Amino acid sequence: MTTAIIVAAGKSERMGSGTDKAFLSLVNKPVVAWSLLAFERCPDIDRIVLVVRKDQLVASKAVVKMFGISKIFKIVPGGARRQDSVKAGLDACDIDTRFVVIHDGARPCVTSDLVSEVVKNVRRFPAVTVGRRITDTVKRVGKGVVVEATEDRERLWTVQTPQAFQVKTIRNAYKDLDKETVTDDCQAVERIGETVKILESRAPNFKITTVEDLQIAGAILK
Repeated sequence: MTTAIIVAAGKSERMGSGTDKAFLSLVNKPVVAWSLLAFERCPDIDRIVLVVRKDQLVASKAVVKMFGISKIFKIVPGGARRQDSVKAGLDACDIDTRFVVIHDGARPCVTSDLVSEVVKNVRRFPAVTVGRRITDTVKRVGKGVVVEATEDRERLWTVQTPQAFQVKTIRNAYKDLDKETVTDDCQAVERIGETVKILESRAPNFKITTVEDLQIAGAILK
C-alpha cells in the first residue's frame, strides 16, 4: 500500500495576511486541486491523506467532491509547523501503508509520471527526493550584505517534493525529531543516518509562495 500525504496547511505569510494559497484559484481550479488530481491519476498511489488548516476542512471536502478525488482516505487538520502537519498525516495513514509519498500542495505543476518515478525508487532506497542542480553561482553571505565566500555549486541542489519514504524509515525519523525544526522530510531522515536518493526534475515544479508565482504557474498550466 502506497499512501500520499498532501500537505496544504501552511500560513501563506508571503501571500498576505489571512490568505490560504492552497485554495486560491489557479486557471480553473484551486491550487491544491492540481496536486490532488496528479496523485489521483497516478497508478502507483493507492490512497491520499490531505492535511489542511483546521478552518479549511469543510472547503477541502467540497474540493474533493467537486473534482472526483476517489483515493482520499482522510482529511485531517495540520499543525503549527510543516513537520507537525506531516506528522498528523503520518498518524492518519492506514496500518497497511508500506510507502509514503509526501508532497507540498503548493506545488501544482507536479505530474503523475514524477510521482511514479519516486515510488519506483523508494522500493529500493529508504528515502527519495526530487530536485534540481544549482546553475547560478552561489555566495555565502555573513552579517549584513558582505560576501564571505563562493561555494562549490557542483555538489549543490535545490530540493522539491514529492519525497517518498519507506514507512518505517519516516516514522523512525519523526520519532527521533523531538523539538528540532527541519525544512523538509529528507532532512529528518538524514539525521538518523539513512540514505536519501535524489532524482533530477527538469520540468517546472516550483512552490507557490507569492502572487508572481501564481501568475507563472497559471501560464504553465493553461
